[in-house]
Amino acid sequence: MNEKTNPLQSLFFTIDSKQVFSERVFKEKTMAELKEGDKAPAFTAKDQHGKKVSLKDFKGRKLVLYFYPKDDTPGCTAEACSFRDHYDELRAKGYEIVGVSPQGEASHKKFADKYSLPFALLQDEDHRLAESYGAWGEKVLYGKKYEGMHRITYLIDEKGVIERIIRKVDTKKAAEQILNM
Repeated sequence: MNEKTNPLQSLFFTIDSKQVFSERVFKEKTMAELKEGDKAPAFTAKDQHGKKVSLKDFKGRKLVLYFYPKDDTPGCTAEACSFRDHYDELRAKGYEIVGVSPQGEASHKKFADKYSLPFALLQDEDHRLAESYGAWGEKVLYGKKYEGMHRITYLIDEKGVIERIIRKVDTKKAAEQILNM
């Protein structure tokens, strides 16, 4: 940390105009422990078109909020295409669909256009949205530890309450996992 950096700055961030304490230990013990029946954390983020999308936009509607590691990779593409292929069925059951990953607007737009994805992909380059849902954290690949996005899906009801959490996502059958509940 350089001398000009205020050490307290890293302890706070803003979600929906509310200052939130963000010390890693605090988050690991609270935010990462979301469970079914909890109120979904509020968020506002930009989609692949630069449009702001908020949890409150879905009040009165059910939401599939899915976190995925990276645009246009095999597993993430299979998951997104599963939601695309079953989009009408999910909508018929009252669900809106929103994906979240750490890539920016250009990457999301290219991914959505390439696969004709009919739903919003939110930019989370600073990981704050993912952290608030416990979807960002330590991962291990080939014995190496690193920080990254965990693949996890939240079903949020019309009142903004977490109805279901799917932690073991079958990327090829992500939509079916929801439709068969």
